[in-house]
Amino acid sequence: MERKISRIHLASEPNIAHFLQVSWEKTLESGFVITFTDGHSAWTGTVSESEISQEADDMAMEKGKYVDELRKALVSGAGPADVYTFNFSKESCYFFFEKNLKDISFRLGSFNLEKVENPAEVIRELICYCLDTIAENQAKNEHLQKENERLLRDWNDVQGRFEKCVSAKEALETDLYKRFILVLNEKKTKIRSLHNKLLNTAQEREKDIKQEGETTICSEMTADRDPVYDESTDEESENQPDPSGSASAALSKDDSIISSLDVTDTAPSRKRRQRMQKNLGTEPKMAPQEHPLQEKEKVEQ
Repeated sequence: MERKISRIHLASEPNIAHFLQVSWEKTLESGFVITFTDGHSAWTGTVSESEISQEADDMAMEKGKYVDELRKALVSGAGPADVYTFNFSKESCYFFFEKNLKDISFRLGSFNLEKVENPAEVIRELICYCLDTIAENQAKNEHLQKENERLLRDWNDVQGRFEKCVSAKEALETDLYKRFILVLNEKKTKIRSLHNKLLNTAQEREKDIKQEGETTICSEMTADRDPVYDESTDEESENQPDPSGSASAALSKDDSIISSLDVTDTAPSRKRRQRMQKNLGTEPKMAPQEHPLQEKEKVEQ
């Protein structure tokens, strides 16, 4: 059998503590036994399932909700102390309790009790139950305390291992990071050297292509200029003197002069001299041709 003992204060005697015991076999809904005492006298009564149903009908409440209200008021003591108000009449042995809302209160339940002839036995039973409950709760508390200590030791052990794992993880990460930095720097160095090599190769190739282009342009310009500049223009051919032609012309003129000197003329020498001077005056001056003329005269002598 389950039971619950609680301390209550009556509205008629708020300064005196009273004790209320509720016990039941299966569930509170199936019925329960109520015992009430002030420390000197005791009263008891049985509440059947039908009475509970009748009280629920009178309150116009569902039976399950009514049983929950009974549990809160008599067993669990849920809510503030001033929510439920208890009253008991020693003359009529009538026990009832009310529920207080904001501005109103309504009777939640009432029971007719009978006075116990030997209240000392009931009080002794209540005291024994309270002591047994205290001892049981103390044993549970000791067990829970030991369990908490064990869990705390396990927690400290786990925390220590966790800290070691964290330290090892950090050391491993540091080592891996250093290795990664070394590998990364080597890769960067290789990439940089390869980039510089490719850049130098590209620059040399560009320089070679530029030199080849300049050589090709120079050769093309030379090839284009050779047939043009080797030939003289009409103006240059007209302005440039022909040494061979002038020399032959001078020689022919000298021959004509010499031959004209050798020809016998029937005219007087004075006329001949005038004619010669006239012919000589009409000829252009050939200063540079005197030297070959003198050579020819020397040859004839």
